[in-house]
Amino acid sequence: MSVAFQKWRKRHARLMMLRLLTKKLLSLILVLPSPRTDHNVFEFDEDLEEPTMVPRDVKEGHFAVISVKGGEKKRFILDLRNLRNPEFLELLEQAKEEYGFQKEGVLVFPCQPEELQKILKGSTTS
Repeated sequence: MSVAFQKWRKRHARLMMLRLLTKKLLSLILVLPSPRTDHNVFEFDEDLEEPTMVPRDVKEGHFAVISVKGGEKKRFILDLRNLRNPEFLELLEQAKEEYGFQKEGVLVFPCQPEELQKILKGSTTS
């Protein structure tokens, strides 16, 4: 395969991942409660520890993810700009392979929290 075609395929794959994530995020946004609902109150699914409402710390232009591996778990609030980071997109692909995008609630990444932090720090220095 030519180099140009390989670059196109890689870019196309990233765009498809971005499209899937956008659909997932939009589906979560569309089920948000009306503005009259008290946003200070949110419940957790006891099995998955997923909020049934968006917590106050998830501001506009951000989304929540959980990094889980080997019993270690940490929640992150990420800026949508992370969707431009190739390493983050690779991690998103791993999450898709492991969990799929049919799951409702917060995105779960199959990696140590330190791994995700390292990827995120790399995207802020670029």
